[in-house]
Amino acid sequence: MEKPIPSLNNKCANTLHAVVAELDRDTERGEDVLMFGFCVVMLSSSFAPILPPHILLPCVAIVFAITGGLARMNYHGMERKLGKSMSQLEGHEQKILAPISEVFVKNPMPPLSESYNPLKDPKRTLKSILGGILINPLWMPIFYMMGIHMKEERNLYWLNRAIIGVEKKILPPSSSSFE
Repeated sequence: MEKPIPSLNNKCANTLHAVVAELDRDTERGEDVLMFGFCVVMLSSSFAPILPPHILLPCVAIVFAITGGLARMNYHGMERKLGKSMSQLEGHEQKILAPISEVFVKNPMPPLSESYNPLKDPKRTLKSILGGILINPLWMPIFYMMGIHMKEERNLYWLNRAIIGVEKKILPPSSSSFE
């Protein structure tokens, strides 16, 4: 049984604001997951004196894979939430949310089974092989997972921009005391 969107069950709240706030929160959650992955990978050099590369580098690739997978699942969850909420909104509200839904249409994310298959993305695979040849063969999986991470980050960037644009449309202009 799927969990209903909590913000849509509250009849007193403005549903359009609730949908945008929920998507904004989920976008921030996806960005946090990706940043956590990048930070853990950056800190992995601290373990280099202790762990040999044949142990450390696969662990780095696994961290990238897990955080990239969590971010992808979050992205697909946002897409489902938006689809559900669009069916419950009125026509003019759907037009306001159109820029956000366009991001999901323009930047579709394949399932994880396709992303983690090196045969499905030969360009990323070739870049990973080239990086492995230039640096170290143990870096190939890291470069491959880094490519997935960068694609996730780019999609969240476009989604965040669309959400900010919609927020500017629906939120009243606030008077700033810093002028």
